[in-house]
Amino acid sequence: MKTRDLLLALDQGSSSSRAVLFDLKGKIVALAQRPVRTKRPKAGWAEHDPLELAKTLESALDSVLSKLGPKDRVLAAGLAVQRSTIVFCEKGTFKPVAPAPSWMDGRAAEIVAPLQERQGEVHGLSGLYATPYYSAPKIRWFLDREPKVRALADAGRLLCAPVSTFIAARLTKGAVVAADPTCAQRTLLMNLDTASWDPGLLALFGLSAEILPSIRSSAGDWGVIERKGRKIPLLATVGDQQSAAIGLGAANEGDAVANYGTGAFLLRHTGPRPERAPGLLASAAATVGSLRGYYLEGTVHAAGTSFEWLKDNLGLMKDSKAIDEAFKKSKRRVLMLPAIGGLGAPRWDYKTKTAFFGLDSQTTHHDLVRATAEGLCMLLADAAAVMTACGSPVTRARVAGGLSRSDAMMSFQADALGAVLERRKEVEATALGAAILAAKAAGLPDPERMADAKVEKAFAPKSDETARAKRRAEWTAFVESTQRLSREISLA
Repeated sequence: MKTRDLLLALDQGSSSSRAVLFDLKGKIVALAQRPVRTKRPKAGWAEHDPLELAKTLESALDSVLSKLGPKDRVLAAGLAVQRSTIVFCEKGTFKPVAPAPSWMDGRAAEIVAPLQERQGEVHGLSGLYATPYYSAPKIRWFLDREPKVRALADAGRLLCAPVSTFIAARLTKGAVVAADPTCAQRTLLMNLDTASWDPGLLALFGLSAEILPSIRSSAGDWGVIERKGRKIPLLATVGDQQSAAIGLGAANEGDAVANYGTGAFLLRHTGPRPERAPGLLASAAATVGSLRGYYLEGTVHAAGTSFEWLKDNLGLMKDSKAIDEAFKKSKRRVLMLPAIGGLGAPRWDYKTKTAFFGLDSQTTHHDLVRATAEGLCMLLADAAAVMTACGSPVTRARVAGGLSRSDAMMSFQADALGAVLERRKEVEATALGAAILAAKAAGLPDPERMADAKVEKAFAPKSDETARAKRRAEWTAFVESTQRLSREISLA
């Protein structure tokens, strides 16, 4: 049997854990996936079992390793994770002591509510905004309300770990207890310019850096994974969206990527210096040594989640194929604001409710599914409009994620953005990005070529600027009126 040199990518996300083996040309050799549950014990809450996150990933890892031949060599591994989810565990043992609040979790809204007048300061330091979306207010919430978390903190043994820290420490038996800048930033406690824990941000939430991991470069020595008789150097950890951008070949200034998973994210690379735009995030790119880069980022909290809601709660669709079917069969226009889990960039509104507008006696379930898809596209277009206004327009973007497989949705998205969208054949962009980053750390030659997948399909705008402006004005009026009603009417 011929010897194969391979790269391992581990992708721990909100809905699944994946392990993928790539050859050095970026071709998938083996893949295993395990589902992950998101528990919603109360309205606005979303949480995971930390051990389930770890064990599903470890199970997927064991599965792909079992498919290797005796002569196969795994040169390096990279880990990509959901970013703002936080794990509360014991230092040294990494035993969790509480559920892990998801990045979608909004239980800490009351903690950030008094900080609205300081949003400019927070944005300037962290590149983010003080919202319950990020980890710091959730850390404060758990310290104040969960006795086990508080007791561990009082004993000096609490570790508040981004998912990457928790997973990497388990896999390497605690060799490295750290977070890279893409994940550390999502705690809302990292200074974006220095890539270190910021005293002012820590003080804002009454926290100490002693409960946090150290911060180190995304690519580098993260320890060794020993499983199935193999020793695999873990050479990269990175946030999922930055990893997907690498996997799509969008890691240079001016490149843009839209990724549609549980949430939807639009990132535009701004080069070696962070740019700040009102309502958008200035996000750290993956770091390799001293090389640093940044993205402007817009987020939609509930993309795939919105369709799961239509399917599981309302029974309006069976699977993702229903999206394209809805665009074909829908005859009446309906507006829908997808606000499950709150509105992300550029509004950061956690009070506004999900709403449909325009229903009548002829409305069908196809109209509602189509409206949900169009609403998600319009929210990303809102973020893109801010990018354009600040001099960083999106004219072309590479797309990935499960929802990007819908031709009808991507066609509408191209029209809403006024940009050309390119969908690559490689759908495991997040895993591929982690593998490329690990290959860089391993010193392999030209690993970026692994991202040179051919464009499977391109989507171009169909309407002119006048039509887009009219649609945007109507959309803005709908969103603003829904926001106003949500403030004035209590459904409690």
